[in-house]
Amino acid sequence: MNRLFCVIPCYNEQEVLPETSKRLQEKMETLIRKGKISEDSRVVFVNDGSKDNTWKMIQRLHEENPLFQGINLSKNMGHQNALLAGLLTAKDVCDAAISMDADLQDDINAIDEMVDKFLEGADVVYGVRSKRATDTFFKRFTAESYYKLVNALGAKTVYNHADFRLMSRRALLGLAEFGEVNLFLRGIVPMVGYNTEIVYYERAERFAGESKYPLKKMLSFAVEGITSLSTKPIKMITGLGIFIFFVSIAVLIYSLVRYFTGHTITGWTTTVISVWAIGGLMMISLGVIGEYVGKIYLETKNRPRFIIESYIADEQDEAVFKDNEHR
Repeated sequence: MNRLFCVIPCYNEQEVLPETSKRLQEKMETLIRKGKISEDSRVVFVNDGSKDNTWKMIQRLHEENPLFQGINLSKNMGHQNALLAGLLTAKDVCDAAISMDADLQDDINAIDEMVDKFLEGADVVYGVRSKRATDTFFKRFTAESYYKLVNALGAKTVYNHADFRLMSRRALLGLAEFGEVNLFLRGIVPMVGYNTEIVYYERAERFAGESKYPLKKMLSFAVEGITSLSTKPIKMITGLGIFIFFVSIAVLIYSLVRYFTGHTITGWTTTVISVWAIGGLMMISLGVIGEYVGKIYLETKNRPRFIIESYIADEQDEAVFKDNEHR
């Protein structure tokens, strides 16, 4: 029978954790009763340097029920790194792992269909939002534009999919082969390949607490995704440079014709506009190139993507986990 791990990254989630753990416990016990997963399946909460009582609550959950395990990172490493820490830690002790957020926006009931798809042979099952009825117009517009922009610029993602997915052990081992420091799992997981399926679900409103992804962070996340997985922006700059070069040749010919025909007019407005336009394009181009150079700098340092401070798990699992402390 297959051993399933649910990996939940947590950052300051003390308000929602009691309800999340309750619902996950009910779901896991139901799947065990139905014989779809083994009795030693687990829920792993990854504490990403929380400043509240999140880690103490995880410890208490483990003491009360061995179903719950915990990974405590040495400091706040960011959502994607915390998620990766949980997945890579679980890959050697599970047959499949489901990743989801702690805020209960991902539909826990969709786990049943994900497990069914896995049992039918799927290695990766993506949880995809069927609609965005709970979002404001601005949130819906920016989110949908985000997916379209990321895909248009070469970072292939699954439309309306965040980090709610199931991955088989084979897929997790494939994910472990990707060693980049700049993480964008929504784009990396599709690169793993293997047999994939999609499960549609309705995303709920956050159960409690505040969103960890305000607009500013979402914009930063979008830039991270594009520049981590695609060189298309640099190619676009090259294309723009070639276009401007040919335009400048056309303007040069036009100016010479005007000069030799005696129709030269001092064009202050044209000059100012040209200087500001070209200057602005150069600054944007340097900024994009600088973004890539910065990522190269971080990659060459080869810093660990996460450092695990402590575990709370079964003795057998903990022994395996200790082999994965630094990545």
